[in-house]
Amino acid sequence: MTTRPILIHPDPRLKKLCDPVTEITEELRLAAAEMLETMYDAPGVGLAGPQVGLMKRILVMDCVKDPEATPRPMVLMNPEVTWTSEVRNTYEEGCLSIPDQYADVTRPAEVRVRWLGLDGRVAEEHFTDLWATCVQHEIDHLNGKLFIDYLTPLKRQLITRKMEKLKRERARL
Repeated sequence: MTTRPILIHPDPRLKKLCDPVTEITEELRLAAAEMLETMYDAPGVGLAGPQVGLMKRILVMDCVKDPEATPRPMVLMNPEVTWTSEVRNTYEEGCLSIPDQYADVTRPAEVRVRWLGLDGRVAEEHFTDLWATCVQHEIDHLNGKLFIDYLTPLKRQLITRKMEKLKRERARL
């Protein structure tokens, strides 16, 4: 298995709406496995297709942080939020496509999400805490939205400049 390069903001692919998954192919299964490996290697708790240049509505996540606990890797295709709580939660978010930048983002504290699994079955689950934040963050990616889009224009601009500088530095190496 191999990891995939993670796109860094600003990259126009990170701002595009992703196409629905219409068929579960071996290529897509391999992509999902590579996305999970990339996410764990980064390390992160979630990764969406466009972050690795895959413009399909697919995301992976595993919010089990305790090294003693059993991991819970999940692959969600065509995920959609079917319910959100009125209660909000503010969480300091980061993003593998915006390395080393963090900011408080307020989102619904609980969500119910329906998706298509790799087995071709429709699944639905109620997410809370970090899981709720993560799945909403990753679904945002599928819709071309980044966590910095929730920030003030000034903060967003400062972070974007830092990422442009990071990309220039990486290109030089």
